[in-house]
Amino acid sequence: MEVIDTALTDVKLLRPRIFGDERGWFTEVFSQQTFTSAGIDKAFVQDNQSFSSKGVLRGLHYQIGKPQGKLLRVLSGHIWDVAVDLRSDSPQFGQHVGVHLKRLAPTDPIEMIWIPEGFAHGFLVLSDTAEVLYKTTDVYYPQGERCVVWNDPALAISWPLDLLDGAPQVSAKDAIGSLLAEADIC
Repeated sequence: MEVIDTALTDVKLLRPRIFGDERGWFTEVFSQQTFTSAGIDKAFVQDNQSFSSKGVLRGLHYQIGKPQGKLLRVLSGHIWDVAVDLRSDSPQFGQHVGVHLKRLAPTDPIEMIWIPEGFAHGFLVLSDTAEVLYKTTDVYYPQGERCVVWNDPALAISWPLDLLDGAPQVSAKDAIGSLLAEADIC
């Protein structure tokens, strides 16, 4: 597995090796031993999967009390994935990183992003549809569910909105997310 550092400490892009021949291909997307040797020594307790249409923007979600680390990959489609550092003691607090994750054909490489506990997370669907799968290090905790609004000027996230036909589709709950300055932080 290739492990690639991002602009944010502890957020990693992961590329598992694909072994292929005339019959197709095989890859190991998760092995506790491999992840531990890469510095991601976490136990995953839940898998989540979402399906979204082009222009759907989910996030920026996080949990307090029971923060979740997320190991995320795109099964099909193309998304712009964003992680925002909300760790109060981090020198990178309030900074973000965005990456394109896509799987448009069976021959495309598989990429995953590791987003540790203490980060807000969101993504924008850029293809007609996208199916996303992610493992979490803790269960969903409704009482601790929080959201920073996706277009907070203080974050200055350069969402690739020019790749959409109009404005992003955001849930009512996400539309009233907090500004970073007012958010409950980790």
